[in-house]
This record gives sequence, structure tokens and C-alpha cells, in this order.
Amino acid sequence: MDFATTLNVLEATIRLATPLLFAALAGLYSERAGVFDISLEGKMLAAAFASASVAAVWASPLLGLFAGVLVAVAFSLVHGLASITYRGNQIVSGVALNFIAAGLTIILGSAWFGQGGRTPPLSPGQRFGDIALPGAEALSGVPVIGPIYAQVISGQNLLVYLAFLAVPLTWFVLFRTRFGLRLRAVGENPAAVDTAGISVTWLRYRAVIICGVLTGFAGTYMSVAQAAGFNRDMTAGKGYIALAALIFAKWKPVPVLFACLLFGFLDAFSIRIQGLSLPVVGVVSQQFVQALPYILTVVLLAGFVGKAVPPKAGGVPYVKER
Repeated sequence: MDFATTLNVLEATIRLATPLLFAALAGLYSERAGVFDISLEGKMLAAAFASASVAAVWASPLLGLFAGVLVAVAFSLVHGLASITYRGNQIVSGVALNFIAAGLTIILGSAWFGQGGRTPPLSPGQRFGDIALPGAEALSGVPVIGPIYAQVISGQNLLVYLAFLAVPLTWFVLFRTRFGLRLRAVGENPAAVDTAGISVTWLRYRAVIICGVLTGFAGTYMSVAQAAGFNRDMTAGKGYIALAALIFAKWKPVPVLFACLLFGFLDAFSIRIQGLSLPVVGVVSQQFVQALPYILTVVLLAGFVGKAVPPKAGGVPYVKER
């Protein structure tokens, strides 16, 4: 690849990694607290639909973001009610929410907009626009560094920058605050936390609420920033890839960033090779391109992740000792 193509792939990598990063960090909070959340996909999808619907009707991307976060938090609270309060199976609850989101978005989209489960296309004023960082134009002529700053780092939208800022913030919250210490402890030994007089239930609810907020950002990004409206099943398994990135990173925020960038690069690269003629393979088909990121995800997890040890109390409902 020449330098211009490399810049295009890097820029696409950042854009494609952003929803994965939001969703993986969301799962990090939830699973560090001992609540496995396979419903990241469903919450992202519901948030994408809600944000695009509100942005289309009210012509405000910020209102769309608020609606997306609100809906995702509502889904998270349902998951919390089922798995924390009623001690249900967390995997079953997550799968159920995924099915509900997939069906509900199509039904409501068809009923409200009459476009087969889609929302009306969003105009530039209804979406999050790109932001030019200071000095981007002045530095664009500087060899190597200038184009990288002007074309890759600058020119992204607000949610992209928030996603990358969320990584150091998550690290600080988890490893440098009392709340983070308690959150990690409740995922490892909830009985010890309970013995110290701290509510295990309330800590886990706060974790799933944060998970809802971040998946709301992920879904909103997909429909109101990356795309110009909602399309049925537009998340296309990205919630599951975010879970794979979380496992690949072994539930640590900084490795989560690199894992999401890796999966974003694989996605961007697979799009680039579509239609090319490769030795042995021949012309790369669209179906192969669509399947390649998922194939590589399985290969990476099976062959390179090593032993990933989840939080010890993960997936186990806590029953207070009498």
C-alpha cells in the first residue's frame, strides 16, 4: 500500500474501532463487577434506533445521544433486574435482550416511519459532524506527521474523541479510585465486600448502568455519526466482537484499546481487499470480505489470546449469607 492508502486505512480503523471501544469498555465495567453481559449487541442496536429516531424527528444529534443512552440504560436495568435482583441466568437474560432489541427495532421502525424498519435519512445538521483540530491545516504540508495529524487524528467526530478519552478515564476509575477498587472486589469476592458493609447489589447495579451509558454511546455513534440513520440489524455482530476484544484484552482497559484497534483494522483491511484479485484465492468476493473479520476474530481468540481468566465471581448471582 502507498502512503495515501495507508492513511485511509488508518482513518477507517479509528472509525470502525470506535463502537467496539465503547462497547468493550461497557462490558469491562459490567464483567469486572461480576455481571456477564452478552446483551451488548442488543443495547447497541436499541440505542442506535432510539438515537436515529429522535435525531430525525427533533433534528438534534445531542437529543439523539440522550435518547440512545436512556434506552440502553433501560435495557441494562432489565438485565440487572433479571440477573442481580432475581438471580437469573445472566447468559439467558443477555440473549433474550438481544432478541427483543432485534425484533422491537424492526417493529417500531416499520410502524413509525413505514420504511421497512429503517429511520429516515439524517441530514448533516442531524448528525455529529467532523471536528477540525487546531493546526491541522497548517501542519498538513509537513512530511509524514502532518498528513497523519490532519487526515487521521483530526477530522473525526466528537464521539470518536470521547471513546479514546474513555480509556484513560476507565483506567483511572478502576485502579485509582475507591469505587473502582470496590467494583473489582465485588467481581472477585462479593462476600468479602458484603462483610465490609458495602452493598454488592448496588455496586453491581451501578456497573450495569455505566455499561448502559457506554453502549448508548456506541449505538448512537453507529447511526448518528458513522452512518446517516438506522438500518435494521446495523450492529451486525459488533457487540459480540466487542466481547471478543474484551476477552482478548483480559479485562484490562489499555489492552482493550489495542484489541479494538486491531479488530477495527481487520475490518478496514477486509473492505480494502474486496474486488482485488489475489494469488490462489482469485477475486475476493463480498461474502468473504463480510466474513473475514469474524473468521480472524475466532483465529485470534483461539490461537493468540492465551489463558484469559475472568473475574472469579463473574456470572454467579450473589446470595447474602445469613
